[in-house]
Amino acid sequence: MDFDFTKLLLVLVVLTGVLWAVDKFFLSKGRDPEGPTPFYVEWGASFFPIFLVVFVLRSFVFEPFQIPSQSMVPTLEVGDFIVVNKYSYGVRLPIVGTKLIPLDEPQRGDVAVFVPPHDPRYFIKRVVGLPGDRVRIEDNQVWVNGEALEQQFIATIGRVSSANLNLSQETTGDIPHQIHTIDPPSRLGREAEYVVPDDHYFMMGDNRDNSQDSRVWG
Repeated sequence: MDFDFTKLLLVLVVLTGVLWAVDKFFLSKGRDPEGPTPFYVEWGASFFPIFLVVFVLRSFVFEPFQIPSQSMVPTLEVGDFIVVNKYSYGVRLPIVGTKLIPLDEPQRGDVAVFVPPHDPRYFIKRVVGLPGDRVRIEDNQVWVNGEALEQQFIATIGRVSSANLNLSQETTGDIPHQIHTIDPPSRLGREAEYVVPDDHYFMMGDNRDNSQDSRVWG
């Protein structure tokens, strides 16, 4: 997303906090206690705690996101709103993202919101490969370390150009979920093999033939 609401919240917290502190510790001492309160002081004192609570919750606890593309269909549709747990993988400083307290690591099958190295925008994909994993793809079947992800065909639900659009059930890690594939597969699902480097994860969309993910980025 191009607009960073967290940065705006931080600016509002600082601005209203400064107004509140300056008035409380300096200006209020020389003001008639029975007189009118300047509008800017009343504004800062009223909104500072609200902005602070929202900033803390959004930065460290939960943050809402809207699904921007079709890459996670059928699990997530375009326009869906989700609420992301911000501390699942550790507590990070807002904006800069430096991890302060490590709590857990992404697990195979998780749906994660992240910023890839090549793009400042947020992406939402499923974790398929962990550091050190060997991921192989052939005809939209995924193998991780030589073991095929369990996949069960459900139905053909439409056509995409001259290909069938199929709905299947797949299990990634311990998490069952549905995927869309086309038959014959696009270039994304034909044949490829990857080794996930240390400190990296292999991410894929559930809409396998319509997703910009690790198969494209490397």
